[in-house]
Order: sequence, then C-alpha cells, then structure tokens
Amino acid sequence: MYAPERQQEILRLARESGRVDVLSLAEEFQVTAETVRRDLKALDRAGLVRRVHGGAIPAGRLDFEPDLAERESTAADEKDRIVQAALGELPDEGSVLLDAGTTVSRLAAGFPLECGLTVVTHALPVAARLADHPGIDLHLVGGRVRHRTRAAVDAWALRAYGEVRADVAFLGANGFSPEHGLTTPDLAEAAVKRAVIAAARRVVLLADSAKHGEEHFARFGDLTDVDLLITDSGLSPEDAAAIEAAGTEVVRT
Repeated sequence: MYAPERQQEILRLARESGRVDVLSLAEEFQVTAETVRRDLKALDRAGLVRRVHGGAIPAGRLDFEPDLAERESTAADEKDRIVQAALGELPDEGSVLLDAGTTVSRLAAGFPLECGLTVVTHALPVAARLADHPGIDLHLVGGRVRHRTRAAVDAWALRAYGEVRADVAFLGANGFSPEHGLTTPDLAEAAVKRAVIAAARRVVLLADSAKHGEEHFARFGDLTDVDLLITDSGLSPEDAAAIEAAGTEVVRT
C-alpha cells in the first residue's frame, strides 16, 4: 500500500471511530510506528486530523482529552523507565512541585521512604500517593477540580503557586516540540502549568516520546522553559539533538 492510500484509510478510520492510535495503526498496516507518525503529520499539515497523545482525532475535535484511566494505561513501560530516571533528579532536601499527569503521579508513588522533602501539588492523585509518606511535608493546592484530570485549577491554584519558590518542578504535558512548545487541551490547566514553571528554579519535563510533535489547544510554555526533558528511546537521536541544541538537556530512557 502506498503512503497516500494508507493515509486515506487512516483518515477514514479516524472519522468513523473518532480517534486512531499509533500502535494499532502500525499493527493494522504492518508498518513501523514512525511511519504511522509521519502519516499523521502529513494529515495534520493538510488540516484533516489533529494529533493528540498517542494518535490523532479528526479535525474539529481539538477539545478531545482522554480520561485519567485511559492515560494511566498508555505507554506504561515507557513511563516506568522515565520515572526511574526522574527519581535521580529529586534533591536530597528542599522543596518540589509536582504537576498533574499520570507520569508525575507514578513518580510520586516511587518516592523512597527515606525521602525528606516539602512537596506542593494541585493534583489529587499525586497527593493521595504521598499522603501517608512519613518523610514528606505535603501541601495540597486548592481550587476547582477538573473531573477529567483530578487537578485543581483557576484563581486559588494560581494564587498559591504565586506565593512559593521551589527547588525543582516535575512537569507533565500532552504535547511538546521545539516548534509549538508545551501544550495541553485545557486553558485552565495550561494556566496552572505556567504558574508551576514560574514557581520553580529548575523544571524537569516528564513526557513519553509519543507526545513529541503533538500540538494541543492551550499552549503554556516553550521547550526552552524546561531545563531537563526525560523521555524514552522512542524519541529519535536527531530529535533529541535538536532539542538540546535549543538549550534543554534530554535524557532518553
């Protein structure tokens, strides 16, 4: 099957089901995941689909956002490797900000018992995983809680982050690229993520490679706002080098 034929079929599947994912398409068409991503990029440039985490949706559905359970099960092995690398970035002492997101939540679950840190988060799943940790001084930021992400947003959350200055923030994103920066589907979540970046001396982005090149509705920063990107080996060495050339260190797990 030639690329235009495959892309036409991908478009048909996206319109029928409302969403397509990279791994399923690769299996169906017997091609590599990278080939599917190139197809989706071509369809995105043509304005026929919009790329989202792990796949694409038909154009016009940019507000689509997978729920927490779906995102928790996506790229689980990659997220576990990212978390193992991220644990090495925890300071020996001091303060940490933890953003909303399934990878950041996995990081919280992996905090060593001997860890003694002040932790601030607006994400209920993150707070739940640290609430009983004996060495953590946990601060939960309040606000309106979004059902889809279980994260606090709006004025209360923004005001709270405006009052702190932490050593390091661990950040999540639905999409990242040198061209389009850091993006997420919701404007309110984007505003809180922007506040988290501003409240930390060092910013570490935890994002699996499927999010590279994806663009969502709400932009909350540039990749240059990130000191360290921890991702998986699905990010090509060439793409990693391009990101590092712009000033962000990259670790591929």
